[in-house]
Amino acid sequence: MHTHRTDQDVTVLNDMSEIPGLGFLPVNAFVVHAEQPVVIDTGLSTDDKDFVTWLGEVIDPADVRWIWLTHPDRDHTGGLFDLLAAAPRARVVTTFIGAGILSTERPLPMDRIHLLNPGQRLDVGDRELSGLRPPLFDNPATVGVVDHRTGALFSSDCFGAPLPTGELALAGDVREVDPDDLRGGQLLWAGVDSPWVHTVDPAKYRATVDPIRAIDPSTIFSTHLPPARGLNESLLAMLHEAPDSPPFVGPDQAALEAMLAQFEPEQPLGV
Repeated sequence: MHTHRTDQDVTVLNDMSEIPGLGFLPVNAFVVHAEQPVVIDTGLSTDDKDFVTWLGEVIDPADVRWIWLTHPDRDHTGGLFDLLAAAPRARVVTTFIGAGILSTERPLPMDRIHLLNPGQRLDVGDRELSGLRPPLFDNPATVGVVDHRTGALFSSDCFGAPLPTGELALAGDVREVDPDDLRGGQLLWAGVDSPWVHTVDPAKYRATVDPIRAIDPSTIFSTHLPPARGLNESLLAMLHEAPDSPPFVGPDQAALEAMLAQFEPEQPLGV
């Protein structure tokens, strides 16, 4: 796990997960150092993660006022309940659907929920943040974040990509990734994470890209990509291309058995 501060009042809490056959997927959470500090997503949910201790290297968890969940998938909620205990004044920003999905595992205290839909704003003291439904998403509760003070966009899963190496997945700037690897990884991820993009009306889908173009983000912070600055046009072009990219077809049982066979120890001679 890595931590790096940008010049836009943002600290990136950068982790990754290896996906066999696809590559290394960044898994980021973020701290917006506003007057009322905001944590966006809370990391992976594996047993070896201690999100609150990690966050404590950046900010006193007790100072956190808002926990914005871009959606309630397990790679975004790992430290949620530990952080709620460590940050007694914090409220969870989510949607009605998001709160409902979370309740199937462990209900959120109702007095600590702040429901916010795309297009609505949240005052965090020295700035306003607004909700935005990104063009690509894998969960109906997805709401990205626009920081109206810095122009930063937190796009949730949108723009993500599995990358060739773990080092690149932990990079502080997506420009470290070869442009062809980046485009290929993003289109692959679009098919993996948002397979519906191949079946919707392309014109209606592409119209959902226009709000991002209108915002012209100063930096795009994706949960599953290193920070991207100055690459808006190429990233938006990738979104336009997504409906026409090859659909993802995952390994079947025969492929799984072939992969497992590669890890089976060799039998001693004569056995």
